[in-house]
Amino acid sequence: MTQEVCTKPHTLAVYPGTFDPITMGHLDIINRALNLFDHVIIAIAINPGKTPLFTLDERIEMIKQCFPADESRIEVAAVSGLLVNYAMQRGAKAIIRGLRAVSDFDYEFQLALMNRKLERDVDTLFLMPAFRWIFISSSIIKDAARHGGDVSELVPAHVNKLLIDAFSS
Repeated sequence: MTQEVCTKPHTLAVYPGTFDPITMGHLDIINRALNLFDHVIIAIAINPGKTPLFTLDERIEMIKQCFPADESRIEVAAVSGLLVNYAMQRGAKAIIRGLRAVSDFDYEFQLALMNRKLERDVDTLFLMPAFRWIFISSSIIKDAARHGGDVSELVPAHVNKLLIDAFSS
């Protein structure tokens, strides 16, 4: 009996966010995405309406430091404009979105439907972080760190140091 070899095309997904800063919840979603796709682009959204704590270059470096062993499978890119257009240009099969709670779903569902309307060949895949990360967001982490809270278990160690440095001055 001969065994057939399944040759699948290279799969690519885009995981967008501001990542200001990247959290353990983000890392959990990225690792889950790496179980499903060959390559994940972490797309740092450039949003003129937001004033991030960390510069774009700092956020790119923060993320890259989280994945030294997966450099061939992870790419970090700054993205402006319509994400679905970027995903299509790069040949991505999916946009990854994290859902923490039911309250996230309404907005994310509307966004997914609009992306589907704009580009039918790019799907949106919703992933939930592990239960222990479900309550965290970059905004909550920054607020806690700003007021002296210990967020060391919620972000990678190098990010925690950057937060401490940012708020100790």
